This record gives sequence, structure tokens and C-alpha cells, in this order.
Amino acid sequence: MDSKELQQIVACGETSTVQFKEHFSNQDSIAAEMVAMSNACGGMILFGIKDKTGEITGLRYPEIQQINSILANIATNLLRPVIYIQTETVIIDDRAVLVARVAEGDNKPYKDLHGVIWTKQGADKRKVMENSEIIRLFQCSGMLYADEQPIPFTSEKDVNGSILDEFIRKEYGREKESFGVPYTELLQNLNILKENRMTLAGLLFFGKNPQQFRPTFMIKAVSFFGNNIAGINYRDSKDITGTLPELFDKGMSFLKANLHSVQAGRGFNSIGQLEISEIALEELLQNALVHRDYTRNAPVRLLIFDNRVEIISPGCLPDGLTVESIKLGTAVVRNPFVANFCAKMMPYRGLGSGIIRALREEPNLEFVNDSERMQFVSVINRVYDDKINDPINVTEGINEGINDPINVTEGINEGINDPINVTEGINEGINDPINIGEGINEIETLILAFLEKKPGAKGGEIIQFLQKGTSTIERYLRSLKEKNLIEYRGSRKTGGYFKK
Repeated sequence: MDSKELQQIVACGETSTVQFKEHFSNQDSIAAEMVAMSNACGGMILFGIKDKTGEITGLRYPEIQQINSILANIATNLLRPVIYIQTETVIIDDRAVLVARVAEGDNKPYKDLHGVIWTKQGADKRKVMENSEIIRLFQCSGMLYADEQPIPFTSEKDVNGSILDEFIRKEYGREKESFGVPYTELLQNLNILKENRMTLAGLLFFGKNPQQFRPTFMIKAVSFFGNNIAGINYRDSKDITGTLPELFDKGMSFLKANLHSVQAGRGFNSIGQLEISEIALEELLQNALVHRDYTRNAPVRLLIFDNRVEIISPGCLPDGLTVESIKLGTAVVRNPFVANFCAKMMPYRGLGSGIIRALREEPNLEFVNDSERMQFVSVINRVYDDKINDPINVTEGINEGINDPINVTEGINEGINDPINVTEGINEGINDPINIGEGINEIETLILAFLEKKPGAKGGEIIQFLQKGTSTIERYLRSLKEKNLIEYRGSRKTGGYFKK
């Protein structure tokens, strides 16, 4: 680290990963800080800086040597398990600052010599007291998985025999009796039973009534009027219960029932196409169910608003994953037993490619790793028309008041100098009234050209003309509206799009 980089860090003040110390205080305080950072995301302690003002006071050479020695002793002898630190000295304006780096631990939970577990809370630290939080720390280290834990008050009597029989026939091509082992032993070998109680994974897949023992492991689904979660009016609301495959199927049914189906250029008698890619919805819902944090007593939530859909999974991304890394296909299996059953009983691949597939279907997906509320949110935008307070149905009106919506280009090539090739000459910038500025891509240019020739066109006509999918055209119509290049005039049934 150079002096300029350190000055920038100091200028930002103390955070959950940066702490200032003017001098060495006492061993217990520094030990607790090192434990907290190891149990969280790591960080650095900067010696030679006032913690109240951020003033760089610096350290003398003997002080640097002494603090280095004390830090090594704390990390080795006063913490359990042992942690490893790195130190370096950085000079800022002839003042020496000692930087002690503490990495995020891979053997959580870490404790001080008194057995106290600390973690970060903003710029401060706090004691970890709740059993569920301690379990999460063990889970982060891979020493314990929530889905393999036995569930109190359950037994083999709570196993749904018909689901088990169907699973064994599908997976092994035989009946359970043919294995020649006692029923209880078979359940243990399949990780459905442990210590004569059902495991969480076993309960979620083979339980007669999973919510009897884990009532919050369900889906709360609501379709709101408007775009505010605090709204008191809703179109539909369901508490979805059952096994995990049932949660998935019922959750998809709720989404399909409360999202629009659009014609998308198909024949009159064909089945409409869901306004949001069904593949994307399947991948995101499966991820929320499979990779949620099962140490948190909270439901998965499906929230449908006029302008977006939110799928909210309890727990943040595990083990240092970031939104950027999951977009590239990086995956960490938080619940290996759940994932194993999912791969055998649901359309789940478990290869870390689900997010990639979802993004391929819906490129404008947004992900929020909310560490404050301890939840991971997938946001899928719907096209929204602020004039009608409802998602735009781009195919509405195709068959209403239009003589021949299918043949929308009829006569276009007569007496017009090839308007179909509207992108010709775009890159040359010559005689190109359509190339109205930077940031307008080819499809948007085509839409503007079409509206220039056919003002007031409906969404369905634009779809027919460009032969693109509904969700694609919806995205570009919204983009053009945001850029103030087009507007929608009139009512839902008689209005259309105009170039500004």
C-alpha cells in the first residue's frame, strides 16, 4: 500500500473493515477487534491515527517494533482458533503508520481467550449471543450445514412414504424393499434421517407437513396495486406451504397467474407468452429456495408490483460471494443436501449457471445483497406506463381498430427510399436523420424510424415490424421513454407511441 492509497482510506473514516488507533491500547480490546474482523469480512487496524478525528500522528520506530510483537502474540496465543495477520509500515508526510491486516477467517467462529465470539456491527463490534448466529458462523466455515441438522420432535413417522417411493423408483429404478436394509437405515443412508429424527433437507423434501415443524420455511406471495410494499391494497395474496418442490410449483403458478401474458406476434389461437421470461423466473425462484439461509426463521417472499417483481431470499450471499461474481457463474453451495435433492427432484442443475441463464433471458435483472436486512433480492423490471398506472401491454389493441395489424409494413416500400434499412449510413453520420445522438442502439433506431413513418403505432405493431420478442421491445420502449425520445398518447385501447 502506498501513502496516497492510505490517505484515501483514512479520509473515509472508520468502517466495519477499517479501525484507527493512535497508540496500542490494551490486549483484550485489540484481540476482540481481531476476532470481530475474522468472523466478518476481514479488515485492517491502522496504528498512528486518532480514532476521533482521523488525524495522522504517526509512530516512532520503537513503538512500531513493540506493536508488531504484541500483535503476533495476540494472534497466536490469545485467540481461538489461531489467526494470521500481515503488517506493513506506510510513511505519510514523514509520519509512520502501522497497518495490520486481518483476513476473513475460514475457520469460524473465532473467539477471544475468554471464549467470547465477536463480530462487526458497522464501525463497532458486538458479542454474538444467538445460537442461530453461531450456527451461521459454523456454516460459513463448512464445519456444519443447516440442512443436515436433525429437527426436534420429528421421526420416521413424519416421512411421506409415497414421495419417498416415487423418488427411489425414479433415482434407482427399484423398490425400497429391494435394498435389503431396515427402513430406518435406508432413511439414514439417504440423509433423510439423522439421530432418529428427520434432517431439515429430509423434512423439506419428504415431510408430510414441513411447516408443522418449521412454519416460517414457506413462501409469502403478494401481488400489489402500485409500487409500494407499504400499500394496503393487493390483487392476490397467498401463504404457500408444502415440500420444497411444491413450494416451487405453487410459487411459479402464483407468478404466472399474476403476470400478464402477451401475444408477442403469435397467432390468435396460440398461447400467450409470459411478459417476463419463464426461464428467468424459474431460475431465480429455485435459487431463492435452494440457497437461502436456513438458519434464519423467515419466509421466501414473492412480491409483484406494477413496475417490478421482487424475489427475496433470507440471508446474504455466502462465503464472500458478490453480485459481480455470481453473474460470472461463481457458486458456493450453502445447503449441499438440499441442493442434492433438488438436482434429483426439480429442474435444478446445481452448476452455478442459473444466474447466467436468467440474465441471458432478462438482461436488465438487478440483484441486491442487503447485509443490513440480511436478505438477497432479485429484481425483475416490468414495463410501466405512468399514464395508465399499469404495466404496458404492448400487444393490446393489435386486433382492435387496426385494419391489418399483421401486415403493418404494407406499402412502406412504395414511394419511400428504403425505410426498412433504417440503419444504413449510421456509422458514417451522413444523411442520417435517424442517428439522433449517442447512446441509441440499433433496435432503438429502428423503433424511432418506424414511428417516424407510422406515428401513433401500437406496441404490437412495433413487435410485428421488428420481429423481436415482447420483453425485448418493452425494454427498448421504456429506454426510449426514459431518454425522452418517445411518448405514449391516448388511452390504452386507442393510444399509441409517438416520436418526440
